[in-house]
Amino acid sequence: MTEPSEMNADMQQSLICIVVESWRFARLFCRVVNRLDEIERGRHISQLRYFERKIDESLSSNGMKIVNVEGHPYDAGMAAAALNLADFGPDDVLVVDQMLEPIIMGSDGLLRQGTVMLRKAGA
Repeated sequence: MTEPSEMNADMQQSLICIVVESWRFARLFCRVVNRLDEIERGRHISQLRYFERKIDESLSSNGMKIVNVEGHPYDAGMAAAALNLADFGPDDVLVVDQMLEPIIMGSDGLLRQGTVMLRKAGA
């Protein structure tokens, strides 16, 4: 039989997986909606915001949150793996250009590391 702590950890990992996939889907949906005319776009954006708010509420009720670092200066200690870090020199000032996977934080700290793409600051 599964111990309660193991079951809670499994449920937490399942929730994190669902949140990451929902986050990816929401970003794709946003890109598609931005191609629509203004009237259609407004209605669908409202639905997307509602969906994102419900995800945030579910996470919050479980002591978790999504952290978005897009546009922030890159720091090697950031809770995100940079896929294109090798494309830059050691003296380059870098900024997170795009989040590919979100950072998930819990009340006790990092639950899931994110994945990012970088660009030079000012570029």
